[in-house]
Amino acid sequence: MATSSTKKRKIAVLGSRSVGKSSLVVQFIENHFVDAYYPTIENTFSKAVVYKGVEYDCDIIDTAGQDEYSILNSKHAIGIHGYVLVYSIASRRSFDMVKIVYDKIIDFCGKNEIPCVIVGAKSDLQSSSASRQVQPGEAEELAKTKQAAWVETSAKNNVNVGKVFELCLAEIEKRSLHSQADQPEPSRCTIM
Repeated sequence: MATSSTKKRKIAVLGSRSVGKSSLVVQFIENHFVDAYYPTIENTFSKAVVYKGVEYDCDIIDTAGQDEYSILNSKHAIGIHGYVLVYSIASRRSFDMVKIVYDKIIDFCGKNEIPCVIVGAKSDLQSSSASRQVQPGEAEELAKTKQAAWVETSAKNNVNVGKVFELCLAEIEKRSLHSQADQPEPSRCTIM
């Protein structure tokens, strides 16, 4: 139940197929790890999150995997407050896909930046360095160039899962403060 002090936020989780988007969301919402892979059509989950003393009623949209040919669905851009863009640390292609999806959202929204967290999923795979294809440094660098937050996670070991959504809320709030400060005074002009 949303009270007047509760802020409603919509967060879209996007990225290539099988990078761990659903595992991340399910671990966050239901506190368990889903090992089996079932391609997601689309699910929306709701969760109340308290961040910096403020209660947020979050709708988290777990999307179907994107590829370079999939059209960005307008419902993944319109009315969305923040984005979680997921790649697997064991997949260079999924990392490159994050850049493509980011640019598609930017084009669609007509903005030069969006509230966004870039997430390196499956960090539990790093024990065998052969499986890591994306180094933390280059992901951090990408996040810097996109003015986004960045974190590596393991849904399997429940590492940094909650942090993903806290960082996303922080990015949303940072930008909503800027946009409120940038708003000019409303014009007193009336057109008849």
